[in-house]
Amino acid sequence: MFVYILYIFVYILHVSQCCCLGRENFIHLCNPHLEKMKEDILYHFALGTGTHDFPSLFGDVKFVCVGGSPSRMKAFIAYIAEELGLGTPGCDYPNICAGTDRYAMYKVGPVLSVSHGMGIPSISIMLHELIKLLYHAKCSDITIIRIGTSGGIGLKPGSVVITRQSVDATFKPQLEQVVLGRTVIRSTNLDEQLAKDLMQCSKEIGQFNTVIGNTMCTLDFYEGQGRLDGAICLYDEEEKLQYLKNAYESGVRNIEMESSVFAAMCNLSGLKAAVVCVTLLNRLEGDQISSPHDVLVEYQKRPQKLVGYFIKKSLGKV
Repeated sequence: MFVYILYIFVYILHVSQCCCLGRENFIHLCNPHLEKMKEDILYHFALGTGTHDFPSLFGDVKFVCVGGSPSRMKAFIAYIAEELGLGTPGCDYPNICAGTDRYAMYKVGPVLSVSHGMGIPSISIMLHELIKLLYHAKCSDITIIRIGTSGGIGLKPGSVVITRQSVDATFKPQLEQVVLGRTVIRSTNLDEQLAKDLMQCSKEIGQFNTVIGNTMCTLDFYEGQGRLDGAICLYDEEEKLQYLKNAYESGVRNIEMESSVFAAMCNLSGLKAAVVCVTLLNRLEGDQISSPHDVLVEYQKRPQKLVGYFIKKSLGKV
């Protein structure tokens, strides 16, 4: 019993140290084992502390934007470079992670743009290595924002949702994860002031509808989101609509598959974080994305425009 109590005390102390160091605006790794390693290989980035000078490569980073698609994150870095006056039209930006096909990473000035793939497992792997990268680079005062697409609930397509809380499929603001056979519950709150700042930026842009609301993070795209068009569906349309209406009444305004682990890991690492996603359809009206390609392309640029404006404003370039 004494050993168990001592273990709990050490764990609480360690978590409190994580939180305290995070408030000092430096990245903190909640993993004491890493200090004993001679080299840290970020395998899925094809980078390592023994082969790369992280402070030289990434030490000036202040803004990190992550999104599912490699091509979208490359387009974002080209967009932000032009917005900040740090690039020339048509300039090509090399993929820093060219040694692997798992993720893509681009950098211009103080902005890092990284792809994370689809779903909680994929973004989780990326975040573990990204957080370590920022730590090894001795970065401070980092703002990290996930930009992406989602399914809306009760919103017209093209609306942008700034996440207040990420909730699970039962509408609880938590990430449930099994570690060493034990269930661990982690908070999925996001930075409230950052969400307000982004909302103010959207008002200043005045180009598209933006709301602050809860985002439901699910484990898959079809059954987990109540779709009727998957290969397997053992519920009817009435049950689906009731579920989505319940979600709306609980404060959910959009659905995606990455925000919960993103919020949880950023909280533990002392990172100021936000999620900004555009809605491609209103799930109360259907399941399939049927808008023309050019319309979808324009929708997908909206989170980039909002976050780009926020970065410009933060750097005093507006």
